[in-house]
Amino acid sequence: MEIIKVIERTPLLLQQLLEIWEKSVKATHLFLSDDEIQNIKEYVPQALREIPHLIVGENENSVPIAFMGIHGQKLEMLFIAVEERGKGLGKKLLRYGIENFEVNELTVNEQNPLAKGFYEYMGFQVYKRTDSDEQGNPYPLLYMKLN
Repeated sequence: MEIIKVIERTPLLLQQLLEIWEKSVKATHLFLSDDEIQNIKEYVPQALREIPHLIVGENENSVPIAFMGIHGQKLEMLFIAVEERGKGLGKKLLRYGIENFEVNELTVNEQNPLAKGFYEYMGFQVYKRTDSDEQGNPYPLLYMKLN
């Protein structure tokens, strides 16, 4: 996987990342209904356009297979194509974020235990919990900092 800091956010790239996002969320966010995923999906393109640092992992054919978004020193999003999970791409991206952007904080859904476990494995620890997400939905969030 080649890691690229995106300069130009083309419609094609945004569509490719949206597809990765949707399939990944359906595979990992089992607590969300299909309707909830579709509602959230409406806001993803804007988030991808506005995140200050958009980092994409591409395969040997220059096709995106993973991405993350960083704002300040906070990891705001990290998604891996479903068919690419378990290959170390998340570790590579997160290490890149830590080394190049000093990422030291993130938020994860409590109901996504695989993600929580991954971030703990990568050295993050929970320092705060909320009963709902930023939109007030009943999805507890865990706030994590790098040890």
